[in-house]
Amino acid sequence: MTAPTISSLRVNGATLHYEVRGRGPLVLLIPGGTGGAASFDGIAEDLADDGYTVVGYDPRGMSRSTLDDPDAEQHVAEHADDALRMLDLLSPDEPALVFGASSGAIVALHLLTAHPERIARVVTHEPPVVEVLPDAAEHRALVARVQDTFRTQGLMPAMAVFAAGLRKDGDTAEPLPGPELPPRAAARAEQTMADLPYFVGRIVPGFMSYAPDIRRLEGLSDRLVIAGGQDSRGELPYRSAAFLAERLGTELQHFPGGHVGLTTHPAEFGELLRRAFRS
Repeated sequence: MTAPTISSLRVNGATLHYEVRGRGPLVLLIPGGTGGAASFDGIAEDLADDGYTVVGYDPRGMSRSTLDDPDAEQHVAEHADDALRMLDLLSPDEPALVFGASSGAIVALHLLTAHPERIARVVTHEPPVVEVLPDAAEHRALVARVQDTFRTQGLMPAMAVFAAGLRKDGDTAEPLPGPELPPRAAARAEQTMADLPYFVGRIVPGFMSYAPDIRRLEGLSDRLVIAGGQDSRGELPYRSAAFLAERLGTELQHFPGGHVGLTTHPAEFGELLRRAFRS
């Protein structure tokens, strides 16, 4: 595997760690959850070999991207502005291809609506835009319960409440073990745990309250692909993605695996992503 070129970018209130591979049209990869640039290791090399300049980064506050104020509230618009700064730096003259996963997919949606002239095509995988759902009030209550549990009982009880709220409708059973993670993904577990308090305390409330601009997206739907996991039908992020696609009159594309199919099925996921960029 070819080592990426590693750099940092100073943005408003933060310093972003980013990694660059390959040469060609720019592909910006926006991670979700507690993921960072390393979460794209399974697909970045193949994308670079396919003739793209591939850029992944750690979102502000995650992993190697540091905040000036660690207690600052997090907002989708500011994270989208970070992504825009990446585009301005690395592809100043040409629109870019963008992929976002989970909370990163929410960032990609906002980036498209705010700066469509900078985007050639966006692929979003299971953005948890719960505000588009008819039962959005229930999910606002879920976020409030997660935050209250985090404050009063700590991280792991809060994660248990959050995980239960993401399950399929009516599913009260404990989740079955998923596929064994690739070695590099398993090795990131320590960093994932280190980033969980920030994710639960800052990203979850800041991002799951985000309401996308449906009317604006309708006018941009020709350059937007909304995807869901083959194995995550009925789960909250999948439902949000499917409902958004329906609202926009577009077909939901299915990618392998579940919500973290990027990690569990990187080769198949990467191939479908390349097809989506070319379609």
